[in-house]
Amino acid sequence: MKLVIIGGGFGGLQLARKLKDRAGFEITLVDKFNYHQFQPLFYQVATAGLDASNISFPLRKVFQHSNNMHIRMAKVLEIVPAENKVITDSANIDYDILVLATGATTNFFGNERIASNAFPMKSTTEALEIRHRMLQNFEEALIAPTKEEQVKLMTIVIVGGGPTGVELSGAIAEMKKYVLPKDYPELDFSLMKIYLLEGGSEVLENMSDIASTKSLKYLVDLGVTVLLKTRLTDYDGQTVVLNTGQQIEASTVIWAAGIMGNLPGGFNPDLVVRGNRLKVDRHNRVQGFENIYAVGDIASMETPLYPHGHPQVASVAIQQAKLLADNLIKIERRSAHEVEEFEYYDKGSMATVGRNLAVVDLPHPKLHFAGFFAWLIWMFLHLMLILGVKNRLFVFTNWVYNYFTHDQSLRLIFKDFFRPKKIPEIEKAKAM
Repeated sequence: MKLVIIGGGFGGLQLARKLKDRAGFEITLVDKFNYHQFQPLFYQVATAGLDASNISFPLRKVFQHSNNMHIRMAKVLEIVPAENKVITDSANIDYDILVLATGATTNFFGNERIASNAFPMKSTTEALEIRHRMLQNFEEALIAPTKEEQVKLMTIVIVGGGPTGVELSGAIAEMKKYVLPKDYPELDFSLMKIYLLEGGSEVLENMSDIASTKSLKYLVDLGVTVLLKTRLTDYDGQTVVLNTGQQIEASTVIWAAGIMGNLPGGFNPDLVVRGNRLKVDRHNRVQGFENIYAVGDIASMETPLYPHGHPQVASVAIQQAKLLADNLIKIERRSAHEVEEFEYYDKGSMATVGRNLAVVDLPHPKLHFAGFFAWLIWMFLHLMLILGVKNRLFVFTNWVYNYFTHDQSLRLIFKDFFRPKKIPEIEKAKAM
């Protein structure tokens, strides 16, 4: 069976690892990066808590000793189902079975001006870009010609009150409290404002009321200004415009408000549902095809428990990939009648806000934790999910060092990486 997997995220990697060295399979894993990215810790890269290499792992290293694996670094342009072919920017790849595990990308909901000025955080490189922009802004603030410009450069707006927005807000607030005043003693950090915008009535709306209430309290205590029932309607790179009519002068806006399936071309629009996801059956097979499957964020599967599709989280992708691997083995053995339907087992959800501050919801049994104990649970589970013993050791060492020192030595600006947003007044001041 010539199996092609597109995407080296949680779902694609899990599927490939389950089938590596399995007789009867020849596997090609295609990804535009040559490494797996541990997305839950992007926010720590963005806030200089971890190095990018600590949460990235080379795909070729995962499969160094596998005899049936091929890795191809390429960008997928289109799927041609009629010819069982994947068209990429480097070569065409034939398949018997195709699995889409392309994950999700940032959804700006059609607002091109926001998309061109706000920072997304769906890859390691984007997290680094945020880090460089924030640090560069503090450097610019030192020479800002007016107090208003200085405040604008030090103001950060995060859009989206889900786990990414909450965790990023908390991490930046801790930087403001413990780190930045030591790095920039000439700046008055009481002027620095951190806003978290959430269109709903609570943060972490997909978690319990207890978790939402606790996380909101933690954020406020850390000095984050949380604006609920508030949406960003426009941003030109300098001024944030809210649906309430309020305007905020800010040089940095980080968008964590929505995602959409990263869907390659070649599929009938009738198969695409809300969120740019493909309709799949209970076996993760794309509707209308016998040999094309989709797992994770790109797949929309309706079940009695999830009539509008499953949540777009890593645990869903991992569980779907594991079952699909078992089903493909049965199909390869000519036992297709034994394939099983997917049912998601929710093991719980969690989010961290800062040092000793986290929330955890467990559905079976129904338990809620908050504070230090929840923070330990969060750290342990994330540490176990990171690929590679060396990476786990580095992450753990960084966390321990940061816990006792409130500091890291990763605040480096690589100018070729960040996307400059020039401020006329500052450019004029430099010229003088």
